[in-house]
Amino acid sequence: MKKLIVVTFTVLILGSIAITIYSLKDILIEMYKTYTAPYKKIKIEKVNEYYRNYNFDFVQVTDHFIPDDQQDIYNIYYTILNSGLNSFTFYCSKEYTNCLDDVKTLANDQNTLSDINNYVHPYNGFAHIETEYDNLGKIIITIEHTYTKEDIEKINQRVDELLQELTSQNYSEYKNIQMIHDYIINHSKYDTQRAETGDSPYRSDTAYGPLFEGMSICGGYTDLMELFLEKMGIKSFKVSSEKHVWNAVYYNYDWLNLDLTWDDPVASDGNDYLEYNYFLIDTKQLLDMEATEHNFEPEHYYELKRFS
Repeated sequence: MKKLIVVTFTVLILGSIAITIYSLKDILIEMYKTYTAPYKKIKIEKVNEYYRNYNFDFVQVTDHFIPDDQQDIYNIYYTILNSGLNSFTFYCSKEYTNCLDDVKTLANDQNTLSDINNYVHPYNGFAHIETEYDNLGKIIITIEHTYTKEDIEKINQRVDELLQELTSQNYSEYKNIQMIHDYIINHSKYDTQRAETGDSPYRSDTAYGPLFEGMSICGGYTDLMELFLEKMGIKSFKVSSEKHVWNAVYYNYDWLNLDLTWDDPVASDGNDYLEYNYFLIDTKQLLDMEATEHNFEPEHYYELKRFS
């Protein structure tokens, strides 16, 4: 009988300890969320030279790394990418109960991630982005960039040389953009192999392809044009649909579309053609001419005034 009482007492003690430990865990989690995250001094110490110090309607630079809503999460991702970081950690707050769910949703939404990525300088853009999170509300973003340091040095040198050759302070801004547009199209062909199979011996999906190999798909045309626009001090971003990507350019106090891919048609007769149908046109003109591949998400690219 005494043994039974001792055993029962021991079980009760162990059960009480287990309940206490479990409760303590919950208490610690709440303390972590309540006291650690909101007062943790999270900031970006340094940005690289390709940081853009202007904002867009869809995403803006932020120093608020404890998000309160979904837009804050978008802004955090944009700010991390725009700064050229390889990794960054931020936290959910206790009050934002859907924070982790919204982070998970974005992490698995490649279209929205791509749209956010389109607003940063191509050198800061990602080839791959990874989001890790835990139940304590800690989020770690890891970024693999599209361009290596060696790529950037080589591309920059050639772009600077071409700017000296092709553009002039005596030209209008329109003329300078046209000179670059024409050069890229005249010195590259559309890489039909990559477009059809997803594979190619050329780096045609980046600026390297049209610049050094003479082969490109829409991603290559757009990245290279973006690099020239950036060096000319012209605001721009990339805009993409599910099937295509092109440039949005701030020209003459308006955001216009510039699509080198469609101005460099693949002709059935095998000849090379240079066109201007998609050169600095508004969105109504763009969609009147071709609305399938240019069917972008209007809420992500409000500057383009899709329905005006």
